[in-house]
Amino acid sequence: MTRRLSRRSVLRGAGVALGLPWLEMMTPAKASANTAGTQAHPIRLAALYMPNGVNVDHWFPEGKGRDFQLTPSLAPLADVKDQLLVFSNLWNANSKGGDGHYVKEAAILTCQTIKKTPGADLANGVSLDQLAAQKIAGQTPLPSLELGVTPVAIGVDAVVGYTRVYGSHIAWSSPTTPLAREINPRAVFERLFRASTGQGANAAKMDTLLLDRVLGDARRLRNDLGASDRIRLDEYLSLMRSMEERVQRAQNGTQRPWKARVAMDAKQTPPENPKDHAEHVRLMMDMMATAFQTDTTRVCTFMFGNAVSNVSFRFLEGVSAGHHDVSHHQKDPDKLRQYQIINQWHVNEYAYLLKRLKNMQEGESTVLDNSMVLFSSALCDGNKHDPHKLPLLLGGRGGGRIDSGQHLVYSEDSPLANLYVSMLDAFGAPVERFADSTGPLPGVLKS
Repeated sequence: MTRRLSRRSVLRGAGVALGLPWLEMMTPAKASANTAGTQAHPIRLAALYMPNGVNVDHWFPEGKGRDFQLTPSLAPLADVKDQLLVFSNLWNANSKGGDGHYVKEAAILTCQTIKKTPGADLANGVSLDQLAAQKIAGQTPLPSLELGVTPVAIGVDAVVGYTRVYGSHIAWSSPTTPLAREINPRAVFERLFRASTGQGANAAKMDTLLLDRVLGDARRLRNDLGASDRIRLDEYLSLMRSMEERVQRAQNGTQRPWKARVAMDAKQTPPENPKDHAEHVRLMMDMMATAFQTDTTRVCTFMFGNAVSNVSFRFLEGVSAGHHDVSHHQKDPDKLRQYQIINQWHVNEYAYLLKRLKNMQEGESTVLDNSMVLFSSALCDGNKHDPHKLPLLLGGRGGGRIDSGQHLVYSEDSPLANLYVSMLDAFGAPVERFADSTGPLPGVLKS
C-alpha cells in the first residue's frame, strides 16, 4: 500500500524545518474531480485587465479552431499557444451605454450596467472572481487577492459625471462594494508570507486596530465637511469597510487545516518602490504566481492601469506618448503603430505570468494546467470606445476542463457572460445564469 504524506509534512535537519512543495505522495487516495477545493490540485482563477482597448488590425488571429496564427500583438504567447483560448465576437451588452470608459471598465467582470453617480451611492454587480472566491471561502488564508499599480482615483470625472472610483476597480464583492487593491509589491509579499507561515491571525489583529482607528477618525471628520467632501470621504470609507470585512475573515482563520504548498523565502522580498512602471508590473506578476503556487489564494485580479490610464510608455522603443493618448488614434498611422507596441507589451507581461505558472510543477501537471488566467480589455478599439468584439484571452487548462489551444469565433455580439458561466463551471462554482448569459460558451469546456 502506497504511503501518503500529509501536506503539513516537513523536512527536519540542521535545526530548521522547511515546508515541502507539492509531492505526488500528498495526493489524497480518493479525490473528487471538478469540485472546487476537493481535487488533488486546486483550481485557480485570475483576471488581468488592460485599459484603453487594442489596435484591432493586429489583434484578432486569422484562422479558426486549432488552425490559427498568432498576430503581432499576440506573438509573445507562442510558447503557450497550446494552453490558450482566443475569443472573437464577444461583447458586454450591459456596458453599451453611458460614457466612454467607466461604464465599461467597472463592468468587465460583472457584466452589469453601473449606476451613474458622482458620489458614494455606487451600484454594480458581484464580479466573476468574487463568485468563485465565495464558493471556496475558508479553504485558503486569503479569499482573494486584488492587485494594481496605480492608486485609486477619487472625485468626479466632470466630463461624463461618473465617480472615478468606478474606473479603479474590477473586483466587486457586492453591487455596492468594490474591493480595495494593493499596489505595493512589498506589502503584497509580506501579506502572502504572513498568511503562508501561520502569522495571519496576529497580523489581522494589528490590522483591525489600525482600521478601527482610521475609520473612527474618518467618521468624526465627516461631521465637519461640506457636501462634496463628504462624498469623497464616503467613497474612501466604502473601500475601508470592504478591507475591514476581509481582515475580520482573515482573523477568524480558515475553516480547515491549511499548509502552504510551497514555502516562501523571506529573502525574496521585493522592493517597496519599484524603479519604473515595467518593474512594478513584473513584480505583481511574480506576486500572483507566488500566491497561486503556495495556494495562499486561488483567486486574483490585477489591473495594469485605471480607466482612462495615460501611463507613459516612452520606455518602449518607438513609443513617445501616453497610453490613452495613442488609443485615440483617429486612424493616424504613427499612433496606431505605437498603440500596437503598447498592446504587445501588455501581452508580453501576460505571457510572462503564464510561463511562470507553466514552470511550476504539480505532480504530472503544472500550476498553469490547474489555472484559468483571463486577459481582457473592456473596450475593443479605444478610439471608438467600442464594447463589441472585446479582446479576450484565456490561458490555462482549468484542471483539464478547458479545451485550450483554439481561436473560437462566435456569431456577432455573443454574450461575454457566457464565458464566465463556463469558467465558473470549470472552477467548481457552477451557476445557472450570470448577468445576461444565455448558457455556457460553446467550445470552451471539454465535452
